[in-house]
Amino acid sequence: MSSELRWNPLLKTWTMVAANRQGRPNLPKDWCPFCPGPGKKVPENYEVYEYDNDFPALRLDADEPGIEGNDLYKVQKNYGKCEVILYSPEHNKTLPELPVDHIYKLVELWTERFRELSKDKNIKYIFEFENRGEAVGVTMPHPHGQLYAYPFVPLKLKVELDSTKEYCEKNGKCMICEMNKLEKDFEKRVICENDSFIAYLPYFTDYPYGVFIVSKNHRGNFTEFDDNEKLNLAKILKEVTGTFDSLFDKKFPYMMCIHQTPVNSEEYKDAKDYFHFHIEFYPPLRAANRIKYYASSEMGAWAACNPLTVEETAQELRDAHEKFLKKQEIK
Repeated sequence: MSSELRWNPLLKTWTMVAANRQGRPNLPKDWCPFCPGPGKKVPENYEVYEYDNDFPALRLDADEPGIEGNDLYKVQKNYGKCEVILYSPEHNKTLPELPVDHIYKLVELWTERFRELSKDKNIKYIFEFENRGEAVGVTMPHPHGQLYAYPFVPLKLKVELDSTKEYCEKNGKCMICEMNKLEKDFEKRVICENDSFIAYLPYFTDYPYGVFIVSKNHRGNFTEFDDNEKLNLAKILKEVTGTFDSLFDKKFPYMMCIHQTPVNSEEYKDAKDYFHFHIEFYPPLRAANRIKYYASSEMGAWAACNPLTVEETAQELRDAHEKFLKKQEIK
């Protein structure tokens, strides 16, 4: 089976070809490889844990490409790393159900993995993310996220980096710091905040409930946070994901994407000056039982369309946030 990186000359980015992922098994519902127990690859006792993906798209022992490239259709080895980040040994306890001090340990693990993987000079971008719920294709219910360490800067991150760099060169300030100020001044799209982070539904979001969590201080990646900032990140992660679950009184599906500065990149060596840590959520629901599909306009033309008014859905989320906080008080 062929596994390699194939160059897309139209978009100037790499496509990961990972035929080995077709071999992922459909696991029985009464057995989980991430729960502690005999015959498992996870420790008998753990709180949070990094687990090397059994079916990685990227590998440190990279495969030889299964096809020969040329000047237009370039090919290279699938070098990199794919990891599973286990949130807890408890099979059914999701992110908003974990205590803040436990989520802090998850933030510490993310930080440790970022620091460790950035030592490999062939790694250019470290991307932590979580897919939650069957609506986004999750087949493994045990609460977990993932990490991809790419040998290139992925296209969407490249666009964000180029845009923020251009804005900084023209205006002498960080675009995302300015976004924070505008959202704070407007107020109506802000969902919640603490001393270190603010969560809002951006003015331009293409998903009805596409919240951003943004550092209030100008930080580039996890390694720049002090202990108090890490704790406040844990708190706001719990509040935002708990808000989602309180919106329709159900476990809310989402894609959570952590955007940080690249590593080992000559092109973006000054990224910490103009790029700013933030987390983007892509929740596929537009109502309790209705999916907002990313269809032809979005996928084929990158012309996003939000079917709901941002200010109205922000109010729904603020109400859900209050509901979540009240539930916490009752406990």
